[in-house]
Amino acid sequence: MVAEITVLSQVQRALGHRLVVASARGVSWFGEHGAGWLALGLAGAALDRRQRREWLVATVGVAGSHAAAIAVKRVVRRQRPDDESVRVLAGTPSRLSFPSAHAVSTAAAAVLFSRLTGRRLEPVLVPPMLLSRLVLGVHYPTDVAAGAALGAVLGRLVRRELDGAAG
Repeated sequence: MVAEITVLSQVQRALGHRLVVASARGVSWFGEHGAGWLALGLAGAALDRRQRREWLVATVGVAGSHAAAIAVKRVVRRQRPDDESVRVLAGTPSRLSFPSAHAVSTAAAAVLFSRLTGRRLEPVLVPPMLLSRLVLGVHYPTDVAAGAALGAVLGRLVRRELDGAAG
């Protein structure tokens, strides 16, 4: 845990510029409860009539991934960072930290929406969300790494179902 606090405080020192923090807050706000991803999924369903069912299934997959993250948090019960070297720069709905639900829902959305858009979204969407949680001091590095891994796995499971339904 000491090593993670060190990494977290170093990230904050290196990226603590007010514009970076403001951007991190915006990214974090978008990902709160997966709401931004859910809205994008519903927009996809509304705009892409040909793949409407797939967009809806993907959106439910994102919602399910967020729910899974909350369930894991309640089992693990790891507390958020609490050290004088870490500045907490955003509010959170709970004190539970592992895994980052923002990371889970973002990774799931990236995997699922990549399939529907034909573009590889993971490298574009996931890193900014993970970094935002560290910049804001609300997660340990392993919280966001585990969250991204869990979201990617859950997204691939739903994607496999979509691929099977399409074939």
